[in-house]
Amino acid sequence: MNPPRIVVVGAGHVGLYAALRLSKKLNRNHAEVVVIDPVPHMTYQPFLPEAAAGNISPRHAVVPLRRELKKCRIVSGEVTKVEHARKTVTIQPIDGPAYEMEYDHIIVAPGSVSRTLPIPGLSDLGIGLKTIGEAIYLRNHILDRLDVAAVTPDPEVRKASLNFVFVGGGFAGIEALAEMQDVVSDALKYYPELDPKEVHFILVEATNRILPEVGPEMGSYAARQLAARGIDLRLDTFLNSCVDGQIELSDGDSFRAETLVWTAGVKPSPMLQHTDLPLGPRGHVNCKPTLQVATLEGEVLEGAWSAGDCAQVPDLTNPGGWCSPSAQHAVRQAKVLADNIRQVVLGGAPTEYRHKHVGGVAGLGLNKGVAHVYGIKVKGYPAWLMHRFYHVSRIPSFNRKVRVLADWVLAFLLKRETVALGQLHRPREEFLEVTPPVTPKVKETEKPADKPADKVGSGSR
Repeated sequence: MNPPRIVVVGAGHVGLYAALRLSKKLNRNHAEVVVIDPVPHMTYQPFLPEAAAGNISPRHAVVPLRRELKKCRIVSGEVTKVEHARKTVTIQPIDGPAYEMEYDHIIVAPGSVSRTLPIPGLSDLGIGLKTIGEAIYLRNHILDRLDVAAVTPDPEVRKASLNFVFVGGGFAGIEALAEMQDVVSDALKYYPELDPKEVHFILVEATNRILPEVGPEMGSYAARQLAARGIDLRLDTFLNSCVDGQIELSDGDSFRAETLVWTAGVKPSPMLQHTDLPLGPRGHVNCKPTLQVATLEGEVLEGAWSAGDCAQVPDLTNPGGWCSPSAQHAVRQAKVLADNIRQVVLGGAPTEYRHKHVGGVAGLGLNKGVAHVYGIKVKGYPAWLMHRFYHVSRIPSFNRKVRVLADWVLAFLLKRETVALGQLHRPREEFLEVTPPVTPKVKETEKPADKPADKVGSGSR
């Protein structure tokens, strides 16, 4: 008899940590763990701003699945459908036809995607910050804008190239904004053609505060620090349009910019719409405190589990509330989820997830930060150290921890690299330019038939 199969959909914080723990707690005789994800790595998203800034190598902000999950079966593909009534998932591999896979237990953890709005021009101009590819692109794009501004004779192009707009005042937006301003400040030393006063970083935030995760006091401190560095904070302001780089804000201001970074929240993965699992009003998978998927009436679906950004999990420390979509909850939920599945597989009962939010830490660029942890408020250099040590302790594997620490040491000892590698995004362009096109030859399958002779008859000439 084959052991029960546990399918993990998605290899983010929940998927990776849960699969890793299951592979350690259950041997292959107890269960087979299958991890399905379109990319072969887990992205540690809190490190994306530092990867974009060049503080750490982009490869060190991701965790290779096959290296870390040696006891699991890795499937490189996309889950296009989940039919829990039949306990099957439909997988579209990287290449080849789609196929179905049966399971006994499923962990639905595809995570979240950027929450965008129907703003004119956003799809053409906007840059997200959810993947390592976007972080690399953002760095190259911003440094490339400095090159454009340094050589263009057009003052309007120069001005647009030096306007950098960030939308969203949460962790991702503020950390990316602060880190990229540091990068530009360092790079300007090598651009005598550019005046630092020409560079403008603008933050657009729909609410009246930033970094709500660290509390109002630390959020206000962060806002003052950013404003003192010359960053233009537009609170209670919306982006109305950005067609052809023309930024239109709800406060009436209008200007041109060639850089727009969108970090205004997240929403559950659209993949959930292709499942028969019960979803809440915001599109999240509805869960019990045990992290078991349940109907909206509270009936548990045996063998279905979920957690993280895509799940609606009751917060037992805040009756009536839900666990926030943060790495802090995702990592801890993954541990409880894996232990619960192990208990069920071995004939036990699951336990409830309970965790009181401890606060948050945020970096504000090199040597600057804010923190509000267990009621203790810290700012400046100590908070920045807390931010770094917390995240290096959270990233999976000793291998990655050592590599990240080595990157930080090198960044401390040596000057920051401020070169753009824009060719990464168009690697074949130069090759195509020097390769002449070839017109394919038409194969002769048979000789053309002789044309019949013109008929000459009465009345014809």
